[in-house]
Amino acid sequence: MSSALLLVPDFSLILIGWLLVRYTPFDRPFWGGVERLVYFVLFPALLLQSTNAAVFDFSSTSAMLGLALLAMAVGMAGGYAVKWVLKPDALSFASGLQTAFRFNSYIGLALASRLGGSEGLALMAVIVGCTVPLCNVAAVWALARHGETALWKELARNPLILATAGGLVTNLLGLHPPEVVAMTLNRLGSASTALGLMTVGAGLQMSGATGTVGPVAWWTGIKLLAMPCVAWLVGRYLPLTALQYQIVVLYASLPTASSAYILAVRMGGNGPMVAATISVMTVGAIVTTPLWLALVS
Repeated sequence: MSSALLLVPDFSLILIGWLLVRYTPFDRPFWGGVERLVYFVLFPALLLQSTNAAVFDFSSTSAMLGLALLAMAVGMAGGYAVKWVLKPDALSFASGLQTAFRFNSYIGLALASRLGGSEGLALMAVIVGCTVPLCNVAAVWALARHGETALWKELARNPLILATAGGLVTNLLGLHPPEVVAMTLNRLGSASTALGLMTVGAGLQMSGATGTVGPVAWWTGIKLLAMPCVAWLVGRYLPLTALQYQIVVLYASLPTASSAYILAVRMGGNGPMVAATISVMTVGAIVTTPLWLALVS
């Protein structure tokens, strides 16, 4: 119950976004602009600052990182398997594959902070720093293979990859911004969390799943059940601290990234289906994420 209560404020922001888009003048075009602001400006600032400031003690976090990468690999393999099991059309497969292994960093960083304060946030930042580039490369690769977009061109302009890479490189080189710049990045990053969660709620829509219910259900099961199950089971036998165990299971149980829709639309994919998948996973995670956390509390 304590884990569920911890999640209430952040999932409440998702509900507020859902209510605002339906019962106020703040319609979908408005929230589309907010989502782009978060995706291209605010969230990159959060990733840049958090990865630049994080203490990457790989000797103490290597087991946690290894488990996070294993869970991600399970998501990728399980998501790809739908190609042979349910055989969706090529466009839907290329668009939806990313939803099986990408994760919503807005929710992840917000909940990690609630679970473990600054230490929890730093641990999640380590996972984000190592997995976001890999997740984005895999997502862009799938869509680039289907469409006519050049893979490296798309990767070179992805703001999440650029911000994470910039934060990691400067961190490892011992380069840190002046205090006034760091404070500005922190302010931008703080704004990204609340606005990001509200845009998740504003973007909830189920209609796009018509004709692809099977693949959507498959990818949802992989993301919300298979990945956290692997993290929960394997983590019991690894030398993890209690907080590291909580954080890696939280990471594995997160719903897919809301930015998956932006990527799918920008690269000519099946945007409505991806939006529906994001919505199904986000609503489902309101139930499943507290349950997984209750198992490791």
